[in-house]
Amino acid sequence: MTKTITTRYDVAEHLRTAEDMAAYLEACLEEANGDAAFIAKALGDIARAKGMSQVARDAGLSRESLYKALSGERTPGFDTILKVIRALGLKLHAEAVPVAGSQAQDAPADARNSRSSVFRYEP
Repeated sequence: MTKTITTRYDVAEHLRTAEDMAAYLEACLEEANGDAAFIAKALGDIARAKGMSQVARDAGLSRESLYKALSGERTPGFDTILKVIRALGLKLHAEAVPVAGSQAQDAPADARNSRSSVFRYEP
């Protein structure tokens, strides 16, 4: 019987384009269910794909603190998330989500009155 050899899957090896990175982050946002550490880990995967040292420089952070912030073991501050998103060449967008059973669907979209939103990242 032949022995099967497996290797650890690293998503960072498959994130080659800005579109791939944005799609990966959007998919992680949909799956995160409010888990900020999960999103931080996804940003860490993207940062590794782009080069952690360069992302750290562009974000104005040390490489070590960037690794810690995006390890998935802690929840980084929102200011750090915004710096990393900018350094990765992504944008943060908000989109109103219709609330089931409400008349908000008929009202004009007004972000100040919307209680739920979806964040979308674009390269």
